[in-house]
Amino acid sequence: MSAVRERWRIVVLGVLIVASGAALFAPGIGADAAPTNATADTGLTNLQYGIQLDGGTRLRAPVDGVVAYGINNTDADTRSQVADALGVEVTDVGIVGGEGAIEAYGNVSTDELSNALTELNYEPTSVEDGVTETTRAAIVRTIGSKINAAGLSGGNVQQSRSASGETFIVIEVPNTNASEVRELVQDRGVVRVVARYPSGDGTDRNTTAITQDEISDVRPAGQYGQPPQPAVPITLTAEGAERFSQVMRQNGFTSDRGIQNCNNPATSEAPGYCIVTVRDGNVVYEASMSDGLAGDIESGAFLEERQFIITATNLSQAQDLRVDLQAGALPAPLDLQSGTSYFLSSELAEDFKLYSFVTGLVAVLAVAGVVFLRYGRPWVAAPMVLTALSEVVILLGFAAAIGYPLDLSVIAGFIAVIGTGVDDLIIIADEVMTEEVSSSRVFQSRFRKALWVIGAAAATTIIAMSPLAVLSLGDLQGFAIVTILGVLVGVIVTRPAYGDILRSRLTDH
Repeated sequence: MSAVRERWRIVVLGVLIVASGAALFAPGIGADAAPTNATADTGLTNLQYGIQLDGGTRLRAPVDGVVAYGINNTDADTRSQVADALGVEVTDVGIVGGEGAIEAYGNVSTDELSNALTELNYEPTSVEDGVTETTRAAIVRTIGSKINAAGLSGGNVQQSRSASGETFIVIEVPNTNASEVRELVQDRGVVRVVARYPSGDGTDRNTTAITQDEISDVRPAGQYGQPPQPAVPITLTAEGAERFSQVMRQNGFTSDRGIQNCNNPATSEAPGYCIVTVRDGNVVYEASMSDGLAGDIESGAFLEERQFIITATNLSQAQDLRVDLQAGALPAPLDLQSGTSYFLSSELAEDFKLYSFVTGLVAVLAVAGVVFLRYGRPWVAAPMVLTALSEVVILLGFAAAIGYPLDLSVIAGFIAVIGTGVDDLIIIADEVMTEEVSSSRVFQSRFRKALWVIGAAAATTIIAMSPLAVLSLGDLQGFAIVTILGVLVGVIVTRPAYGDILRSRLTDH
């Protein structure tokens, strides 16, 4: 037990290596359990790879909108008033109270928004292209949900800022071509159920009966009803079910003239009583009120079950509706015309993966060769190389455990970790071996001195890399994160463990 207490740092290092091995190779851990940011490796490990090492699509596009700041005196009618002044739908206007901003989406210029707000007696402090940080964060969350709801093999969505200050939404989806990704995000996906009914003067009247905010649950798309039709079953909230029932009763849908009477000239001179599915302002499908649904609404049973079926023309359309309903609508559209995209084939990605492995292997062999030439004593050099490699194993295990995707920048970070790790170990070896070590106390004094130097260098590295790790700067972020984690693992675990190894060789106790 005393030997374990004296060499507890080596024991901790061993435990971390074993745990990392389990995270890398044991089934049901990390990437296999929760694929989130990339595709899981189908080989021996649980590692996940980004599109640079597994193929896929990266799409970068700005948000299509304009925003006015300095507006804090809004009320419940402001959104509709601004929409009317701009001549757009209410869904194309957003109010971000926390930032004192009003946004307009789509084909609206800064001058048009400024003039509309001036007409409504608002005085914005500035009107700019783009949207607020709150809206961009919501877009990132929604697109991530759309990727998961569409059943794609994971993806990564984040914000990115150019050198000129322009902000982009960056979407990465492994093993998916560019057309699939564009189709997923090119529309906002605003889904409504509209009640269309005769107004009494020969024209139609439209009333929104269900909005996405009033849906509490979405089931898989499939064939439902009699006869079976492509549809998406949903469950409404209690408030949504109450409002839907009121709209249906008050406008005659549950009466004899409304049941089974959508666009049926034989029973009605007017176009009829239709329940219409609308997506982004376009009619997807229209259907009549069924006898069963009308009876449930009249009896009150609908308020208890709150079940409704949104019908589509075909199964593909129904699947698109399910994705939109489950993930929610994009707060603002992306300007794909002004964006960029590229697709990397899986064959080329496999070549990158092979070259990355070869590069890492060459780096390890080069470092090992230099260390053995420098010291000429295997008991000094071998633990040094193995200790540096253990940092990479621990970082790989951590990446596998949390499902962090590996790409070229991360591989570069691993190579940097090997180099900086060996540098620090050389400092330790040189410091404690400059003169003969007469006792454990002398060794500890020299080791602490070396560790202070290493700690100061580590702090400098962390401070220098922190902005790159925090800011959304694309590939640089992965490199910075791996470098910082490698430095922390080295200072806390591997450098002290190497010190214990040297102490066991240079002292008697």
